[in-house]
Amino acid sequence: MKSSRLVSILLLLQTRGRMTAAQLAEELEVSVRTVYRDVEALSAAGVPLYADAGHAGGYRLLDGYRTRLTGLTADEAEALFLAGVPGPAAELGLGSVLAAAQLKVRAALPVELRAHADRISGRFHLDAPGWYAEGDETPYLSAVADAVWNNRVLDIVYRRWRTPTDVERRLEPYGLVLKAGRWYVVAGPGPRTFRVDQILQLAVTEREFNRPDDFDLAAYWADYQRDFHERLYREEAVVRLAPGVTLARAVDVRVEEDGSTLATVPIESVDHALGEFLRRGTDIEVLEPPELRERLARTAAEVAEMYGNSSARGGH
Repeated sequence: MKSSRLVSILLLLQTRGRMTAAQLAEELEVSVRTVYRDVEALSAAGVPLYADAGHAGGYRLLDGYRTRLTGLTADEAEALFLAGVPGPAAELGLGSVLAAAQLKVRAALPVELRAHADRISGRFHLDAPGWYAEGDETPYLSAVADAVWNNRVLDIVYRRWRTPTDVERRLEPYGLVLKAGRWYVVAGPGPRTFRVDQILQLAVTEREFNRPDDFDLAAYWADYQRDFHERLYREEAVVRLAPGVTLARAVDVRVEEDGSTLATVPIESVDHALGEFLRRGTDIEVLEPPELRERLARTAAEVAEMYGNSSARGGH
């Protein structure tokens, strides 16, 4: 998007000094011609850009020129990473600083970029939680976030699904992740993943820990999700899908002459797949495993019998 490139050029020149059009093009992964057009747009918007000719030439900002973005506080800069997600920002106690940061950013932008920013904020909104899902109570989220920022060890009482359910744990919180409206804390040693809403008691200790320099939160979470799905879907079902019907997890897909599709679908268990496939009605026919097919047939017959008896009793 052009507006984001213009901001990137401005910040690159502010932080690195003189850069050639070729260097900017390589950094932004665009053509040199695009850089020329973007520089012209910035100049027209009033940004004091100068082009130096010669072997050591390039574009630079007027000496001493700085955007007013440098007026951001530390909290506001952290809140900017949650821009567009006001709900989670508020949950972390950053709602007011996020609003202040956005005002400063808008005021610092040239008129052309400000118009782009207003159009974007008026046309795009991110609502992370899913439908029909009640929000989890996370009374300790702010304390966990503070411990993440300050590398403080936490002592918690945590509720897990297996017995004993309530256990004591000492955590070194490396980072927080928001997934589908639910907060998770990734903590050492390990690291391991904990749901913040399952923390029953929390105490922030005076002990500090050293976060591993090579720890990458995004990479860890990607690996964690992949491992989770591999552990979750340990069984398989062979199904026939009606023409035009698809399943996201389907593998070994083969389209038949009548337009239906044969596919293998990883499933968590027969019990879990029973409810999932019943919701699809006649869009899906289970061929294997036999146990799942038989249970679907029996359940469908019981439902049909119940509604048939209801009609006989005068139901509507």
